[in-house]
Amino acid sequence: MSRATLGRQASLLVSAAVVAHTIWTSAAPALTYPLYAAEWHLTTFTTTAIFAIYPVFVVLVLVVFGNISDFIGRRETMLVGLSASAIGTLIFALAPDVGWIFVGRAFMGVGVGLSAGPSAAAVVEFSAPEKAAQSGGVTAAAQAAGMTLAALVGGALIQYAPFPTRLNFAVLFVVLLILFVATWRLPNYTASRPRNHWRPRVPSIPAGLLSTFAAATAAVTASYVLGAMTLSLGAQIARDVVASSNALVNGGTIALFAIASAAATIPARRLSPSPVMLVGAAIAVASSALLTASAYAHSLALYAVAQAGSGMAYSLLLLGGLSLLTARAPVTHRGATLSALFLVAYLAQAVVALLLGKVATSASLAAAVDIGVALVATLAVVTILLDRIRARSGVAGGGRVPKAR
Repeated sequence: MSRATLGRQASLLVSAAVVAHTIWTSAAPALTYPLYAAEWHLTTFTTTAIFAIYPVFVVLVLVVFGNISDFIGRRETMLVGLSASAIGTLIFALAPDVGWIFVGRAFMGVGVGLSAGPSAAAVVEFSAPEKAAQSGGVTAAAQAAGMTLAALVGGALIQYAPFPTRLNFAVLFVVLLILFVATWRLPNYTASRPRNHWRPRVPSIPAGLLSTFAAATAAVTASYVLGAMTLSLGAQIARDVVASSNALVNGGTIALFAIASAAATIPARRLSPSPVMLVGAAIAVASSALLTASAYAHSLALYAVAQAGSGMAYSLLLLGGLSLLTARAPVTHRGATLSALFLVAYLAQAVVALLLGKVATSASLAAAVDIGVALVATLAVVTILLDRIRARSGVAGGGRVPKAR
């Protein structure tokens, strides 16, 4: 089939939109978890398991196919990923019971697992040569946009439109079809393809990159754990602990997370990755403490401030970690290296979501919040320590953090 190929700038925008879809798809069910719990009489553990099955499948795909886009190209890999995401979204729109929800969530995980690394790499490769270092900012902004759309579009449709557990996913399905068509028009570009043939293998870390990879992965993992707390429990915290029953308001607090995430990249653009990660780690600890305070005080205002702080920390940790790694990853292994980073981050996200769901079911939602806060604080400290180790080993920091677009 013939197709008109997009230019570099349009290709960059489409690649960023694929990045955004990975977060929109992940976050889309966040506001429906309380509705599923009420309709099907589910425990908090079951609803967090719905969230967690997604990163489990992301990890499985990354283990087997994490490096495939370095061989067959970013476009083909993203197209398969978008197809899986669309199938999962359609299942959510039509699901008659919770069993089908788990199936749909698994397809979403496959879609994001295939798309996350290639789309992040494509953002680098479709940037103008003199602006390639800005790719981390574009990726962070795209993720923030995806979460904002999931929260506001989903919240409005759930609160004010018919079919509150279905229409949200029908709209996302149409968006993914449009994005598939746009992605089909991308040039199938990779910077430099490996000479050997592809075979399934766990994403590897290139020689000499271990300390950089460890620091970057700790930062991104901390950001994803913050995301897990927001997306797996955020709506239930707002409804049951903070006592807000309006889906759009609850979605607005998640959107506040995303908006603050996007805004945080603006002052960070003149800094190198290391201080950005350190500031993000400090804000993560402070905002997590505020989240605990909001749960005990039943304060929506405190919860909103905590969400904004968590969004800033999420963005700075993600931006600093990605910028640190992409500046040093060899072009022939860029997709595999980014997939290795996402593998660790998504695995941690799944484990944390299941753990918090189990605690919320067996103890209380407030206890789950306390444990989540402790985990975030621990990961923030680990990020600081690993970055100090990397700096003392003499590994370059990768220059300034990219300017967000």
